[in-house]
Amino acid sequence: MAEEELKMEEGGKKSKLIIIIVAVVLLIAGGGAAYFFLMGDDAADTQAIDGEPMAQGEAGGAAIVKTGTALYVAMPRPFVFNVPGSTRDRLVEIKVQLMMRGSDNEEQAKMHIPLIEGTLLKIFSTANADDLVTEAGKIAIRDSALKEVQKTMMDVSGNQTVEEVLFTGFVMQ
Repeated sequence: MAEEELKMEEGGKKSKLIIIIVAVVLLIAGGGAAYFFLMGDDAADTQAIDGEPMAQGEAGGAAIVKTGTALYVAMPRPFVFNVPGSTRDRLVEIKVQLMMRGSDNEEQAKMHIPLIEGTLLKIFSTANADDLVTEAGKIAIRDSALKEVQKTMMDVSGNQTVEEVLFTGFVMQ
């Protein structure tokens, strides 16, 4: 009977040792995973020659990472307008939101909503239905809208204010 107790004690020590080793390995793996999830973005940023951080995925590009919380200002009404097409005219409705960073820029954008709406309507009225059917056409009109809104805001406030013009709804009939 004494031999059986000794064998059980030896087996119990081995299983406790295995459990402790597995627990330590899991803790180390969990800590490593948490580090990569929480700190991986900072560690993966590349540095440009002048020391400025570059956007992820940019290999040697000059895009600087934008800092600050993104804020969005929705245009109060959707833009509804007719556009000519090769076969027939079409009716288009676009819902727009503006993205900017910083509460000062948000206040500037809200203060100048009528001016921004007028600028966007001017750009949208130059559109062609055949172009708006394609993804490239939508991107082109969005990019030209961004440039014009930034130019208008620069003239009014001395700051571009708007970082992106986003189409949150796009319907063409």
